[in-house]
Amino acid sequence: MNLARIPRLLKAANRYRTQHGLIPMCRHAVKAMRRQALGPSDIVRQFSFVLETPVGKPFVTGDAAPNTVNWFIPAVGRGSGGHLNIFRFVRYLEQLGFECRIIITDAPGQNPAVVQREIASWFFPLAARVYIGTDQAPPAHISLATAWHTAYDVRNFQSTQHKCYFVQDFEPWFFPSGSASTFAEETYRFGFTGITAGSWLADVLHRDYGMPTHPIGFSYDRELYKPLPRRAPEQKRVFFYARPNTPRRSFELGILVLAEVVRQIPSTHVVLAGADLSEFKIPFAYENPGIVDIADLPELYCQCDVALVLSFSNLSLLPLELMACGVPVVSNRAPYTEWLLTDDNSRLERPTVPALSGAICDLLQNPELAERQRAGGFKTSAATDWAEEGRRLGAILSGLAGTAPAQPSTRIDS
Repeated sequence: MNLARIPRLLKAANRYRTQHGLIPMCRHAVKAMRRQALGPSDIVRQFSFVLETPVGKPFVTGDAAPNTVNWFIPAVGRGSGGHLNIFRFVRYLEQLGFECRIIITDAPGQNPAVVQREIASWFFPLAARVYIGTDQAPPAHISLATAWHTAYDVRNFQSTQHKCYFVQDFEPWFFPSGSASTFAEETYRFGFTGITAGSWLADVLHRDYGMPTHPIGFSYDRELYKPLPRRAPEQKRVFFYARPNTPRRSFELGILVLAEVVRQIPSTHVVLAGADLSEFKIPFAYENPGIVDIADLPELYCQCDVALVLSFSNLSLLPLELMACGVPVVSNRAPYTEWLLTDDNSRLERPTVPALSGAICDLLQNPELAERQRAGGFKTSAATDWAEEGRRLGAILSGLAGTAPAQPSTRIDS
């Protein structure tokens, strides 16, 4: 590198940090260094997966049994909520007699046996065999995409009778308007059968893209999420799911809301979990456990009086888990939250600082109001059931295959 360029590069880096923040600046710097090390970015190679390139032989009746299901998934990450939901449904289908396979589309060079052991260790054991790459996938009666880029793999995969799309969120919103958002949006026009997390996604994909859709619900782990004793009930505590790297969880709005809560009720103790926030200047004292192991979440939740959960796309499992622990939830009112959250089980407000901070303060200062909302949350969470949703998915897939799954289990473990 030309040393004379260093002062100019440092100024550019500082300007980028001022505009975008430290973490994005670091990512930008890493990308810049990678470009220097690897040379110019190969756009055609990087996005070649969006091209129509048939893989495998066209499906012929008899190539695979009606109970065979290929799940096309992104590379597995420890602690991934999206993967956890996928593997839950794989397990339920296996108990119903389906033969599931896991096809990892974006991890060339990985060892399938190692990935299978990681799934068992990080999540739970599955009978499903792991394959690396679409070209290694065996024929299947049904193939399921699970993320926008895997939808292109399923589109290209010929050795299947039915193509479905397990949609957990509206992924075009994950990107600024442009190439990536367009690539993601186009997958909803592939003609797949949609199986969606909740009714909002089902309605949007059917109304706007003509996709045949089947909504299924989510639930929570009953052995894990339940009320636990408070260690210091006199201390008012507010939980916030703080994810600055996930824009749809609205970290900035949450911090402004909590700053106003602390201004109005200075004794409030704030818990910010979900990421390391050491690089951010937060204008109030707070506890930051960072990314918390799943087994430790109930204890963390149950020590709080209120939880602020903001979502500007489809909801995660977090509101149900908090409700099951007896924690009143405050969230933003929107179509993508109101398919699950109601005025009976949560406090829904416009996404403004006065409205959301006022809701939190009301719950902190009015025990009767908090207790009514807690009761509504218990009622909502108790009405959900993973096993029932697993049976619903099995029925949807059996309807596509035109036959009941072979040798169904006599029970489904929830």
